[in-house]
Amino acid sequence: MQYLAMQTHDIRTNLATEEYLMNSGVMTPPFMLFYIEKPCIIVGRNQNTVEEINEDYCKQHGITITRRLSGGGAMYQDLGNLCFSFIVPADRQRFGDFKTLVQPIVDALHEMGATGAEVTGRNDIVIDGKKFSGNAMYTRNGKTFCHGTLMFDVDTNAVAGALKVPKDKIESKGIKSVRSRVTNLKPYLKPKFQNLDTAGFRDELIKRIYHVDDLSQAQINEYQLTSKDQQAIHQIETDRYRDWDWVFGQSPAFTVKKRKHFDAGTIDARFEVQDGKIKMAKIYGDFFGVEDVHQLEKALIGKPYDVDAITKVLRSFDLNKFFNGIPTNDVIELIAHQH
Repeated sequence: MQYLAMQTHDIRTNLATEEYLMNSGVMTPPFMLFYIEKPCIIVGRNQNTVEEINEDYCKQHGITITRRLSGGGAMYQDLGNLCFSFIVPADRQRFGDFKTLVQPIVDALHEMGATGAEVTGRNDIVIDGKKFSGNAMYTRNGKTFCHGTLMFDVDTNAVAGALKVPKDKIESKGIKSVRSRVTNLKPYLKPKFQNLDTAGFRDELIKRIYHVDDLSQAQINEYQLTSKDQQAIHQIETDRYRDWDWVFGQSPAFTVKKRKHFDAGTIDARFEVQDGKIKMAKIYGDFFGVEDVHQLEKALIGKPYDVDAITKVLRSFDLNKFFNGIPTNDVIELIAHQH
C-alpha cells in the first residue's frame, strides 16, 4: 500500500492534493496520505462557514479558512496536528464505517502507549472521554475517502478562540458542529515519543501502520509527486479551495440580528444572507440622524457577508449623519464584526 507524506503546510494545497490523487488514478487504492497544516479551519461541506468561525479572531491570527468536500463539523488545525487519509475501493468499504477504516491508526497509537484510545460515537477517537480525532468520509467514482485529524500537540486555546460561536443571533439550516472536550495525544504516549515534533510523530505512526522498522524498507512505497501532478493540484486549489464562493458562498441561507443600546440610541441591524452575500439589510432603532439609513441598507445589498466588505461600505459614508452621537467605530464594530 502506497502512501504520501505531503511537504506543504497549506490546507488548501493539501485538500487539492487529496482530491487530485483520489480522482486522477496515479495512485491505486488502497493508499494513505499524511499532512501537517499551519493554523486553519476546515468546515464541512454542508455547513454555514460564518456560523462556525470567529472571523475576527481568525483574521487577527492569520488562520486560513476553507471548506472540504466531505460532511461533518468544523475542525481547527495547526502545526501540532497530524492529518491522515485513507483511500479505498468503495465496494470494499461500507460508507459510514469509520471504526474499521481508522482501526490501523488506533492500533498504532496503542503500540505507542496511548492504550486508552478508542473509536466512539459516530466518527471520533477519544481517550479518557476526551476527543483527539475527528473523521469525515465521502465517496466518488468508486472510491471511498476517509480523512481525520490527530491532535498531537495542538494549541487548545486557539481551538477555543477560532471556533468560538459568535454571540450574533444567527439562524440557518446549516449543519452545526457539536463541540466536544478535546485533548492532545502527546501526554498519553510512551516517554520516548513525547519529545518528537509532529513530523517525527507522523513517521513513527507510519512505521507501525505499515509494520516496518525503517521507512526505507522495500515493502513500504512512498509516492513522489511529479511536476504534472503539481500543476493539476495547483489548478484544483485555485478553482476550489482558494475560491470565495466555495468557502463562503456555498453556505446555506441564514439570517443575522445585531442589536446594541448606546447612550445616543439603540441600533438593531438585520441581514438575510444567501450564497454568502447580503440579500436583505434593514437597520432599525431610536437613533437620530440627518440622513436616511436606507442609503446604507441599499449599499450593503449584494456585498459579501464578511468583516472587510461590510466595513468598506460603512466607511464610505459619514456615519455620524445617520447615527448622530454614536462613534463611527462603535457602529462598525456592531454591524460589521462578530460579537
